[in-house]
Amino acid sequence: MKFGRTLALLGAFLALLAAVLFFDARGKKGAAGKEREGNLVNVASEDVVRMSLKNERGTLTFARNDKGDWTITEPLEAAADPAEADGLAGSFSGLKIERIVDAEPDDPEQYGIPGRELSLWLKGNASPIRLLIGMENPIDKTLFAKREDEKRVVLIGSHLKTILDKGLFDFRRKDVFAFEKADVAAIKIRTGSPSWRVSKKEGEWYLESPVAALAEKARIEALIDSLSSLRAKEFTAEKKTDEDIRKNGLDKPDYEVVLSMPTANREIAIALRRDGDRISAMSSFADKIILVESAILTELARKPEEYREKKVAVFDSWEADRLSVTAGSVSLAAVKEKTGDADKWLLESDGRAEADGSKIEMFLRKIGGLEAAEFIDTPVSLAEYGLEEPQAELKVWTRDYEGKSRESTLLVGAEDKEKKQVVVKNTALSYLFRVDASFLQDLPKEAEEWRAAPVTNPGEARKAP
Repeated sequence: MKFGRTLALLGAFLALLAAVLFFDARGKKGAAGKEREGNLVNVASEDVVRMSLKNERGTLTFARNDKGDWTITEPLEAAADPAEADGLAGSFSGLKIERIVDAEPDDPEQYGIPGRELSLWLKGNASPIRLLIGMENPIDKTLFAKREDEKRVVLIGSHLKTILDKGLFDFRRKDVFAFEKADVAAIKIRTGSPSWRVSKKEGEWYLESPVAALAEKARIEALIDSLSSLRAKEFTAEKKTDEDIRKNGLDKPDYEVVLSMPTANREIAIALRRDGDRISAMSSFADKIILVESAILTELARKPEEYREKKVAVFDSWEADRLSVTAGSVSLAAVKEKTGDADKWLLESDGRAEADGSKIEMFLRKIGGLEAAEFIDTPVSLAEYGLEEPQAELKVWTRDYEGKSRESTLLVGAEDKEKKQVVVKNTALSYLFRVDASFLQDLPKEAEEWRAAPVTNPGEARKAP
């Protein structure tokens, strides 16, 4: 019985293949052997202002406004994914013909036409260009198609099948909670534990509670980016009601994030609730409830201490253009100057003699890499940590890519030789750091240590490439 069914299916396929080959041959003959026959549609994609796609998943209608933004108008009204909608318009506004199959078909239905329909309305035209798309050519997976206003049946690219088979969710805009990240000036996160807050001051992020401290800028910006780019896996409510909120558990959220945006004169609250594998989310400025990926909960579940900046001074060594070191009886000051395409360090404290740039750069990297092994948040007395008369004072001036200059001053206090740690204070911060003491070995013991080695053979130096 199974064998007979297999033979029947094989026979049907062979009959279809024979028909395709027959019509393919007729098409080649009628097209004088040309592999391509121009375009089935040849209009500017920006002139397409309305589209309708009909496939086995239903009918979708799109409209574009004067700003170029697409909206889905049927089966519901929702913002369209701009890339998906533009992709649909762009793929079919300049639709190329792979081959003419039948110039005057007796019955287009034998090609599966119309299995899908795509209509394109152009600016100023009341009637659309209507494309009727049929089945796959079993030889190369191209698609049979024709324009409603033409007789000929042609083949179009196989890659178009993916676009034609998409449904409502594929074409919807999914980042429905997106906001302008640059507008965010403060964040408050409420969880099961005490809430915490960070705010932005002069381009830096600071924890305000439960501890006052500098926050790690990159990590805070990553959190903001994750919140702004939340994407819907599913839409569970289009216009949320109190009942929808209750059903999704968002009346008692696991996490609530409040974003303050004073320059935009707005405040946004985003609530999230986990129920098994389902993460429901809603926003105060959107009327939808969506399901999102769980990755955002990893960010929100972090303790506030994990967002704290651990570096003693935040800078990149290549941004430094000036440095001063006072350690014991040694006092050095160096400045970086450009000479052609290269940078050169000069010792201002030594009549602008050339400095050993490699030693200075290495020292800067060590200072820039200092991280807290422990924070001392409420030091009772600086004298207790050897900071009233520090063993060294380090100053680094940096200039970022925007040309903004910043000074970092570090005081080096008492060393715990047993733990191999030393206490350091950044004068811009109220708390202290315990750090690895190994950088102390790189403090210059005398001015000559940072001078460039003298050129012993000037002639050789001139010959050097």
